[in-house]
Amino acid sequence: MSNDFINAQVDKIIKDDSYPYPLNIAMASTWIIGNLKGVNLKVLDVAKQSSLADYFVMGSATNSTMAKAMADEVIYQMKRAGHSIVSREGMASTADWILLDIGDIIVHIFLDSSRSAYDLDGLWNTAKHVGIPQDYYVSEEDDSQKPSGPDGRGFF
Repeated sequence: MSNDFINAQVDKIIKDDSYPYPLNIAMASTWIIGNLKGVNLKVLDVAKQSSLADYFVMGSATNSTMAKAMADEVIYQMKRAGHSIVSREGMASTADWILLDIGDIIVHIFLDSSRSAYDLDGLWNTAKHVGIPQDYYVSEEDDSQKPSGPDGRGFF
């Protein structure tokens, strides 16, 4: 997936009028995690239950390298869109839970094997779930945008 593709998709979500601020930031973060092969995605509206944030974004990764890549991309895209990262926790290679505080949203990226131990899903089970479009899970670039080798089958 090219940087231009990711930038364009994130910009499209952030500018989508059907997602008012800060939901647009939550949905853009969700798209990033989903397209970096994150699983078990959830967006929770916690505005009425918490003064910490309006939305929680939760997703799981199968390994710590994947989780760190997801967090790094969310940080990069949010900074590129003009949003500051208030705090980041768990960015060490041994962490099994990464937390990104982007002000009105908090992004939680878990290792899939540890998510149930923290049970944020259970803790916030009364929060309203925000629907996530199916295409937020591993979208593909338009084939015309992908590089191809001399035989037209791609480089690998």
